[in-house]
Amino acid sequence: MAVGIVAACKALAVPRATFYRRRRSAEEPARERKQPVRALTEAERKQVLAVLHEPRFIDKAPTEVYASLLDTGIYLCSIRTMYRILHTANEVRERRKQLRQPVYVKPELLATAPNQVWSWDITKLRGPGKWQHYYLYVILDIYSRYVVGWAVAERESAALAQQLIDDSAAKQQIVPGQLTIHADRGAAMTAKSVALLLAELGITKTHSRPYTNNDNPYSEAQFKTLKYCPDFPDRFGSLADVRMYCRSFFNWYNREHYHSGIALLTPGMLHYGYAGVVLEHRASVLVEAYRAHPERFVNQPPVPSPVPTAAWINRPPDSVSESNWGHNSRCQVSQSR
Repeated sequence: MAVGIVAACKALAVPRATFYRRRRSAEEPARERKQPVRALTEAERKQVLAVLHEPRFIDKAPTEVYASLLDTGIYLCSIRTMYRILHTANEVRERRKQLRQPVYVKPELLATAPNQVWSWDITKLRGPGKWQHYYLYVILDIYSRYVVGWAVAERESAALAQQLIDDSAAKQQIVPGQLTIHADRGAAMTAKSVALLLAELGITKTHSRPYTNNDNPYSEAQFKTLKYCPDFPDRFGSLADVRMYCRSFFNWYNREHYHSGIALLTPGMLHYGYAGVVLEHRASVLVEAYRAHPERFVNQPPVPSPVPTAAWINRPPDSVSESNWGHNSRCQVSQSR
């Protein structure tokens, strides 16, 4: 059965004006474009290209060729026309040596339980004098946000990073093939000794893309929590002061800090499997609160936030798993030192 133009356009979501315009264009013969009066003839274009190919001009830009020809009393065409002729002949390109950056693959890492993916990084802490810094190494489990290892030194060292990773893996009883460690591309992270250690332990390593700090979001967020704490000093007096502060901070962070990215649990609760008991207790408290004052709630008792089922680094767009990026809330509790 024939369909009318109005119905067909409506079904295909095509404006009728567009349909009529395209039909008219198909029916009308193509009109030849007139040659502009100022355009060069084909013979003149070939002459210009031949001049540009002469040995004296082969390595010069059209601007130099144009000026040189004028000084000898010759005018062929404008500079822009020279460029246009070269472009038509596919001879316009950058002749200087350009740095070609390799294509780096975006890391896509998923953790659905503790000790599947760790993230580690190094941050500088200001020392007592100008230009004096201490270096804090932190290894973080991205699923539970638990700090599995940390160290402080006066300089970046691949040997210290190697020792820290080895000790942390032994403490967490990591077996070959279980763990992936993610880091950026700092000297300590890409050191050959660290790569050999990870291969020996059966640990997969991945790296962020250059100049892409959101490829390592968990470590960056954890450092922000550290430096935004109310009692974080502007400068540390010595290496011993840094270690004393970090020992207290990481004990608080792992055991007392209610993390907004993991259902307001502490990293220690989630890392060591206490989350279910804690959430069950919270649910019973909320039920009792509802029974005492049901008028203060809408329709049903409140429920605690569920534990995230997945933690991603660069979640792929087609993934249906729950994403949990770990944006830490600002530290609100002042720790006793």
